Amino acid sequence: MATVQKNMCVSGPGEGKRGAALSPAAEEAILSPADLQQAYSELQARFQRTTNALGSAAHDLKTPLAILNGYVELLQSEKLGSLNPRQREVLGDMQSSGKRLQQFIQDFLTYSALETGGLKMQFAPGNINECLSDVCRLWSTRFQEKGLALYFLANDKLPVFPFDSPKLERMISNLLENSFKFTPQGGTVWLHAEPYMWERRSTAEPAASGERRRQDTSQPNSVKVSVSDTGPGIPAEFHQEVFDDFFRLPGNEGQEGMGLGLAIVRRLVQGMGGKIWVESETGAGCKFSFLIPFKPSPNPAGKGKIR
Repeated sequence: MATVQKNMCVSGPGEGKRGAALSPAAEEAILSPADLQQAYSELQARFQRTTNALGSAAHDLKTPLAILNGYVELLQSEKLGSLNPRQREVLGDMQSSGKRLQQFIQDFLTYSALETGGLKMQFAPGNINECLSDVCRLWSTRFQEKGLALYFLANDKLPVFPFDSPKLERMISNLLENSFKFTPQGGTVWLHAEPYMWERRSTAEPAASGERRRQDTSQPNSVKVSVSDTGPGIPAEFHQEVFDDFFRLPGNEGQEGMGLGLAIVRRLVQGMGGKIWVESETGAGCKFSFLIPFKPSPNPAGKGKIR
């Protein structure tokens, strides 16, 4: 107690605004603005080197993995000789593991490119219904094998507008994979898209009148895409964190994957000038939704947290 009293500083007259005095050791620990800037630059450079090394390592793994997968497919074709049931089973397991590893590598490459600014958006007019339908076709077999129902109904009210089709397919694929991973057998997943009026007003901008609001509502300026499932849901306190890099929900640490799927979706959505969020309750499934404007933003944000 004596030590505590000795280190306390009681303000005298005129010192109330200054607060408690700092000890010499604490004063020495405070960095100057120049030192803080230097420390930040060093951390930024280290992070950049780590990210580049991660991307380089992932890229170097692509070729040998592609060769291994090619040999597995060659053996499965039985062009080099017939296979017994056990050999087919082993090759099937090898093929599945190879595909998962291929996906991990692709996640690393995408993450590295997004972090270093090497992944640019390529906007071109397209039909988003066709894009979503193609992704559903690719996933339908896996969903059926697991006993999951996957539903998508095209929306004829969606116009042709410019978007990056390959990256949109990646976003939808990542969201479907997330639902596939956590929805139990017998569950259902829905993919839905609709025109949406996204009102983005600055704090200084006055609220619109009711007449103007009704007029704007009849003229959507974006598309809202949602992936819903009947999985276990996400507690409300993690609705922001699920989009963070390498994040895993408590209790899901043993799940395969690196926790980059939703983080990549977040960056790609922001790269198209949109935003993403999740609506969920524990035990009540999840609904991930994102908005993409019909007119691409000239300076979209590709990094940062969702707010």
